[in-house]
Amino acid sequence: MKINVIGATGMIGRAVVAEAAARGHEVTAYTRTGKAVEGASDARTLDLTDHAALVEAVNSGDVTIIAVPAGRDGQDPQPVIDAHRSLIAAQPTARIIAVGGAGSLEADESGTLIKDLPDFPAEIYPEANAFATILQDYRNSRDVDWTVVAPSPAIAPGKRTGEYVTADDVPAGEGVSTQDFAIALIDEAENPTHRQARFTVASSGLA
Repeated sequence: MKINVIGATGMIGRAVVAEAAARGHEVTAYTRTGKAVEGASDARTLDLTDHAALVEAVNSGDVTIIAVPAGRDGQDPQPVIDAHRSLIAAQPTARIIAVGGAGSLEADESGTLIKDLPDFPAEIYPEANAFATILQDYRNSRDVDWTVVAPSPAIAPGKRTGEYVTADDVPAGEGVSTQDFAIALIDEAENPTHRQARFTVASSGLA
């Protein structure tokens, strides 16, 4: 399978490239600089604001995993929102798996989102709100083969246990290692079980 990873030098992107390559997939790493990424068969430059190039990149593979943050460290989240919207409008022929954010998960049975809780950190609210918007845009789309995957509230490099649990719109657990999260992403790429849906992942030991 040919798997594209956009945002391949990020914390999640690197883990996804490594996992896909270890399983024998042909991986193309897309970044703003075109920097080589260990495990990738090819490395290419991609600017998300070049919507035509983005659509072309997505259509060049069987599955494209988009692991690009939105609005982190005070940056404007709108370019990332617009990039996803351009993909939706173009109705690409290939499958999209987008990494979302835990802040857009539901905190309780009332449907309140984690990002809207009183104690949610203000500094990461723009990114959480952006991913809530992106998720809704995908949910409103037609004829787009998409999946959004959100990590647990805590995600960091750790142990590759190979064991994880999932949930749909609420946290599956407190935390997930980037390695286990990458396993879940490539499992979904290989065996789609959440088409046109969002799910979330936690490492079994942190569920």
